[in-house]
Amino acid sequence: MKVAKGKGPVRKERKEVVLKPVEDSKVGKRKAALKASKSSNKKAKNVKPAKKDPNKPKRPPSAFFVFLEEFRKVYKQEHPNIKAVSAVGKAGGEKWKSLTVSEKAPYEAKAAKRKQDYEKLMTAYNKKQDSDEDDDDDDEEESERSKSEVHDDDEGESGEEEEDDEDDD
Repeated sequence: MKVAKGKGPVRKERKEVVLKPVEDSKVGKRKAALKASKSSNKKAKNVKPAKKDPNKPKRPPSAFFVFLEEFRKVYKQEHPNIKAVSAVGKAGGEKWKSLTVSEKAPYEAKAAKRKQDYEKLMTAYNKKQDSDEDDDDDDEEESERSKSEVHDDDEGESGEEEEDDEDDD
């Protein structure tokens, strides 16, 4: 008579874990949200971003970055030993937060002016892009027409040759 290993009639009793009651509305929502976010990440990886146009104007800096341009110069003069970009950024952020609305006003005005210049450049850029696209469309139509004309001529010539062959009989 063979005895199966590990399948003895004597087993240690397990401690029963008491589960807390959970609201039905919360059950399963977290897993579903995680699955949705994972699937959206996979889709994002497959999609390649469009190539950037080097001729497109750069976006204007915000008031904080206009302030930071001037602050960097002053900070590097006062602290020549500190070369970390993060240190300059942190110090600039603290200084920006401590500024009053009236002290921030000149930087906001400069940022607004740069934004207006950027909008003018973008309208000119968009007009140029639209005109370039229109020119491309015209070229494509002309090439399609020329292809069709060539095919029509070939068909006409072959038809004439067949007729000449028939006349010889």
